[in-house]
Amino acid sequence: MKPAHERGITARGRERHTVRLSAAERREAIVTAALRVFSEGSYAGATTAQIAREAGISEPILYRHFGSKKDLYFACLDLAWSGLRDSLQAKMDEVGPVEAWRELGPSTMRRLKAVVPNLWMQAITEAGKDPEIRRFVRKHMREVHDFFAEALRELQEAGGIPPDRDPNAEAWIFLGGSLLASFGDRLGGLLSDDDFNAIKAQRWRWLSGSY
Repeated sequence: MKPAHERGITARGRERHTVRLSAAERREAIVTAALRVFSEGSYAGATTAQIAREAGISEPILYRHFGSKKDLYFACLDLAWSGLRDSLQAKMDEVGPVEAWRELGPSTMRRLKAVVPNLWMQAITEAGKDPEIRRFVRKHMREVHDFFAEALRELQEAGGIPPDRDPNAEAWIFLGGSLLASFGDRLGGLLSDDDFNAIKAQRWRWLSGSY
């Protein structure tokens, strides 16, 4: 029989449980496990017990690092966005804004579609009854918008988009498109891959002025 603290731990969690981690590494491992659980299900449906099992730890250990499921959810939003933001920034630093935007456009939408808007939708569902979630997500989405607005300004200064485009407005449209992708995933059958490809092509056609 497995020890009591290992009962109910998932196979992935049991593999990670055997590895000794520092406090910072353990915290990151918990967030990564929680990100999987939230992404595959929902904020409302997920439990800290389920997340602990996925992380290969007990609930008391989870609560040493996070005071509540809400705190853990906020950490997941930060981790999902910071990973995407850092890869985008690194690519822009490496090849410049014009080439980076061309290379990262489709893959960025896929990553946004896969994780970040899914978490946004879950949070927005809870925001109506939880002012703390509402405040956090409002601040978080503003940070995401501001990053893309600045990236678009750099793209504009490099000649990648016409000078009459409004980076602030275009950044909001970009976020709206990522949420549309999440709607399609959640509802199933609303939009096909061809629909998304056509939307992306038309957005780039407008944004770049390549009529």
